[in-house]
Amino acid sequence: MKKKSIFLIAATAVLYFNKAYAQETPQDSVKVSSIDQVVITGNSNPKKKIESSTAISTFSAKEIQKQNPISAAALLQRVPGFAVETSGGEVGNNLFARGIPSAGAYEFVQVQEDGLPVFEDGALQFANADNFFRVDNSVSRLEALRGGSGSIYANNSPGGLINFITKEGTNDFKGTAKLETSTYGLMRTDLNVGGALVKDKLFFNIGGFYRSDDGIRKTGFKANNGGQIRMNLKYVFDKGYVKVYYKKLDDRNTFFLPIPLTQDGDKLKGFNGFDPNYGTYSYRAISQLNIPQAGGGFFSRNLEDGIHPKVDVLGAEFKYDLGGNFSVLNKTRYTNINMNYTGIFPAGAPQTGADFAKGMGMTNYQYSMVSNGALVDPQFVQKLGFWAIDKQMNNFVNDLQFNYKFDKGNVTAGFYKSNWKSHQYWNWSNILTTATDRPELLNLVDPSLSPSSVGYSKTYNGVTDMSTLLRDSQIQGSLNDLYLNLDYNVTDALSFNGGIRYSRDFYRGYKVNTTTANLNNSGLTVDGTHGFDTTTADDHMNVLGNQFTYWYYDINKVSYTLASNYKINRENAIYARFSHGFRSPNEEAYYNNIGNLSVVKPVLTNQLEVGYKYYSRTFDIAVIPFYSALKNLSFTDVYSDGTSENKFANTTNFGVEIEGYARLFNNVFEVTFNGTIQNPKYKDFNGRNADGTTFDYSGNIVRRIPKFYFNIAPAVNITKEWRAYVSMNYYGKRFQNEGNTDDNILPSFTEFGAGMSYQLGKIRFAVDGTNIFNTIGITEGDPRSQTVAGNIRMARPIMGAAARASITLDF
Repeated sequence: MKKKSIFLIAATAVLYFNKAYAQETPQDSVKVSSIDQVVITGNSNPKKKIESSTAISTFSAKEIQKQNPISAAALLQRVPGFAVETSGGEVGNNLFARGIPSAGAYEFVQVQEDGLPVFEDGALQFANADNFFRVDNSVSRLEALRGGSGSIYANNSPGGLINFITKEGTNDFKGTAKLETSTYGLMRTDLNVGGALVKDKLFFNIGGFYRSDDGIRKTGFKANNGGQIRMNLKYVFDKGYVKVYYKKLDDRNTFFLPIPLTQDGDKLKGFNGFDPNYGTYSYRAISQLNIPQAGGGFFSRNLEDGIHPKVDVLGAEFKYDLGGNFSVLNKTRYTNINMNYTGIFPAGAPQTGADFAKGMGMTNYQYSMVSNGALVDPQFVQKLGFWAIDKQMNNFVNDLQFNYKFDKGNVTAGFYKSNWKSHQYWNWSNILTTATDRPELLNLVDPSLSPSSVGYSKTYNGVTDMSTLLRDSQIQGSLNDLYLNLDYNVTDALSFNGGIRYSRDFYRGYKVNTTTANLNNSGLTVDGTHGFDTTTADDHMNVLGNQFTYWYYDINKVSYTLASNYKINRENAIYARFSHGFRSPNEEAYYNNIGNLSVVKPVLTNQLEVGYKYYSRTFDIAVIPFYSALKNLSFTDVYSDGTSENKFANTTNFGVEIEGYARLFNNVFEVTFNGTIQNPKYKDFNGRNADGTTFDYSGNIVRRIPKFYFNIAPAVNITKEWRAYVSMNYYGKRFQNEGNTDDNILPSFTEFGAGMSYQLGKIRFAVDGTNIFNTIGITEGDPRSQTVAGNIRMARPIMGAAARASITLDF
C-alpha cells in the first residue's frame, strides 16, 4: 500500500509541473460559478446565493463527481461549520453543526431529499440519517445550510439543513454511466438516465448504483455490498406540475468502532499486533453468534450483515398557479425502513490475560482457542460487545404551502404534518478475544476445578455474557407545525426576511421490563456433556417480561428568525440574521427518564450570525462570524453495560466560518477552501455522577469538537483534458470527555488526498487517493467507556491509504 501511495504522489507531482497549460475553461473545472447560482433550501422561493441571507454551501453534480466522496459524510467535510467524523465507514458517521455537542449522528441538522426528511428524526438510536441515504449519480446538487432559517423550514434542525436534490428529466435525453474499482476490492457501477416521454410535458429520470468491496479495514468478508435505485416521473402543465417518485435502498455496510492504540507523548501510535490504518475487531473469525435463550430457542447473528437497511420511499410533489399571484405547493412522502444492525463495540481497553482473569475473580486460569481447543497464553485479551439491534421504522410526511407574490416580495404560509414510528429490539452479548486485528475467540476456565464443577468456565464458546442486555421499546412522533415566512425588498439592494414556526408536537412510547435468568435448569449443555451450571456466561441473562411502561410527552414551541441582506453591488453583499429554535429531546433521554420526564426538556437555541459574501466568475469568498447559546442539552452516550450518561448542560459558542474558491492564471490553477474557528464551551454543567461523586465541567471545551479545522484543495488544469489535484484536511485537537483530562485528548491530525483525471470527449478517466500518507487521524475516542490502562487508548482512526480508479461516460 505504501508503494501505491508513493506512486500516486509521484504521478500527481509530474502532472503539476507539466507545461501544457490550458488557455480556456477546462471541461473538468471543479467549480461552478456562484455569482448566478440559485438556492432553494431555507428560502421560501428560489434566490441567488448572493441575495440569500443564509450561510449556505452548494455542490453541483459535476463538483460532487470531481470530489468523488467515499460517503455522504466525506462530502459534508467540505462544508464550513460542520465538524464531521468519517471513521465509521460508509455509514453511521457523526456530524456536529457549529459546535453543538451530541451523542453523535445528525442530531441538530435535518438530512433531506428534495426538501423532505430522509427520516423525521436523524438521531434515533443506531439510526443515523446517513444509514438511509447514499450519494450517487442521480443527485443533481447538494445545498447545505448552517443555522439561520433551518428551524423555520424543518423540525429539530437548529444546526442546519442538508438537502440532496435529485435529477429530473429534460427534453434532451441524457445519461451517465460509471465503473469504479479500487485497491480494496471495490467493484461499483453507477447509472443515471433521463429524458422526455412527451416533449415539454412528460419527463422521467432513473438512476442508482450497485457496489461490492472488501473494505479498507480488513474484515475477512465483504464489508459493503448492495445498492439503490431511484426514479421519478414529472408531468408539466400550463399552470404547474405533478411529480411522483420511488426509491429502493438495500445495502449492507460494516460499521467500524474504536481500536486500541498506544499513547506516545502527544501522539497515538499503533498497538502491538494491531494495524491502526487497516485493522479492525470486526473480523470474520468472530462473526457468528449463536446462543440459547432463557425463554427457549436460540439467538443467531452474523456480523457480516453489518448495518443492513431495507428502505422503500414513495413520494409525490404538486405545484399549481392559483391565479392572482397565488400558488400552492404540496410535497408528500411515505418511508418504510427495516434495518438489522450488527456491530462489534469494545468494552473498555485490552487487558493482560492475568489482569482479565483476576477481574473475573480467578487466581488460577487457563485460556484456549474456541476454534481448535489449543491452549494459549495471550499477552492481551479484549472484551467485545456483540451488539445486535433490529429496527422497524416508518414515516409519513406532508408539507402544504401557499405562496403570494407582490411587487416587493412574497409571503409563504404552510402546514407541516409528520407521523413517524420506530420500534427497536436489542440483544447484546459480550465475547472474549485476542487483542489483535485478526481476533480469535477465547475460552477461559479455572484449571483447579473439574469440568463438571460449578463455575468451572467463564465463557460459553467465547461468550462471557450471554444476552446481557435486552431492550424492547418504541417511540412515535406526531408533528403538527404551522409556519409563515415573509421576504420583502425594501429597495433593489436591501431585503428583509422574517419567519415564524409554531410546533405542536406529540411524542409517546413504551419500554418492556426485563428480568434476569440463567440456563442452569434448562437441560441444555455447554459441550454436549456438562450443564450450564458449569459456566458463569449465562448467570445474568436478560429476559423480557410482560410489563410495559408507557410514556407521553408533548411540545408547544415557537421558532422564529429575522434577517436582512444588503447587496452592495452585483458581486458583494452583507447580511445579518438572528434565529431562535429548538430540538426535541432525543430518544435515549426519554428512555432514561421514563419515570420522571419533567427533567427532560427541549434544547433551546439562540443564534446570531453576520456575513460577507463576494461572488465573481473567478473568485468567491464568504466570511461568516456566528454566536450560539444552547440550553438543556442532553448527553446520552450508551455505555458498554447498557447504561447511559444521562447528563444535561448548556453551551455557548463563538466562531467564524470561511469558504472560498479561486480560479487563477487564465484558469490554469484552481483552489477551493473552507475553514472554521470556534470556541464551544460548557456552561452551568455540574451535578452528580452515577457513583455519587460530583462534577463541574463549566467552562470546559465541548467534547469531540475541534476549535479549528479546515480543508483546502488546489488543482492544476494542465490542459483542457488533464487535471490534477491534492487535498488537505486539518482537524484540530479535541477532548473525548467533558472533564478535558489529559488522558482523553484526541490529537490534531492532517489528512492528504490526491488524484488526477483525463477527459477524452465524453469519457472521463480518474484516479483518486485518500489518506495517501497513512495518517493515524483520530476522530473520536471510545464514548462507551472512559476506561484507560497505562498508555493504551481506545479510539477510532480514519481509514488507511486507498486509491480508486473510475471511468465515466456522459451520453
